[in-house]
Amino acid sequence: MKSSAASSSSGLTPASPKQPSAVPDVLEPGLDVVFCGINPGRVSAAAGQHFANPRNDFWRLLHDAGFTPRLLAPAEQLELPRFGYGLTNAAYRTTPGSGDLRRGDFEGSAARLRSIAEDLRPRLIAFVGKEAYRGAFGERPQLGLQHGTLGETRLYVLPSTSPANAAVPYSERLRWFRRLYWSVVFVSPSGSKPPD
Repeated sequence: MKSSAASSSSGLTPASPKQPSAVPDVLEPGLDVVFCGINPGRVSAAAGQHFANPRNDFWRLLHDAGFTPRLLAPAEQLELPRFGYGLTNAAYRTTPGSGDLRRGDFEGSAARLRSIAEDLRPRLIAFVGKEAYRGAFGERPQLGLQHGTLGETRLYVLPSTSPANAAVPYSERLRWFRRLYWSVVFVSPSGSKPPD
């Protein structure tokens, strides 16, 4: 467990864009995982909360995979650091859908994520959707653990939890969230697995 929840009140972190996000980061030092969405959608921006669209499965997947002891509502996002998790987005601009983003919306994203990794030292940054990773780094990832790191922080790609990704069954998305959870629980910070 981590200490009490903290949020970046301005939505700005080191190396972040001049215009803050409508949905502030939820971050603090030493987290196990920082979940990185693509960008705020309109529902999330209006609420000022990550993954606030009631059709988005993020919070349900987080609970069903074992990250949280109960299903949290988006309004409870500041509780996440208590469990060792944080939230950010690859792009800060609000759009109706991620398809409305442009390359320029991700300008500075890789540097900002590197700064989060170096300054706050999370064990992993988990990108919620391949497009979040691709937007930040300009590379097409596969799902799962990536070969590259940001300093000591490992990178992981999950399937998108957006309603637009409904073609991917819930059970398949849950499988990837559970893989991430088990890698956090059973892999030490140095990357070695505990004995069986």
